Amino acid sequence: MSKPTIAIIGASANREKFSNKAVRAYLEQGYDVYPVHPTEEAIEGLQVYRSVVDIPAALDRVSFYVPTTVGLRVVEEVARKGCKELWLNPGADSPDLYERAQALGLNPIVACSIVAVGANPDAM
Repeated sequence: MSKPTIAIIGASANREKFSNKAVRAYLEQGYDVYPVHPTEEAIEGLQVYRSVVDIPAALDRVSFYVPTTVGLRVVEEVARKGCKELWLNPGADSPDLYERAQALGLNPIVACSIVAVGANPDAM
């Protein structure tokens, strides 16, 4: 059986940032994690992808840790790639982004994806 997959859009190498905590939380829960960032090379020992469309696997989840203005551009790529769930984390959510994701046929969820996987971001 294959592992569940997640792309972390806006992943960071900085362990204090929630996008890095998300990478670690999903790794701990057994996910195949695909960090996405325009300039990072590796995060938590994982290869970083420049775009979600470059990821060589189908995605169960995509989790946004980017400003809404970036999210509105990236959501088009997510729609092309496809995913079962699109998580819009606090600070990365907006009514415009939610509506655009729905219009593109995505399943947006406005909540903390770290908590959703059973982790406490403050304890990481």
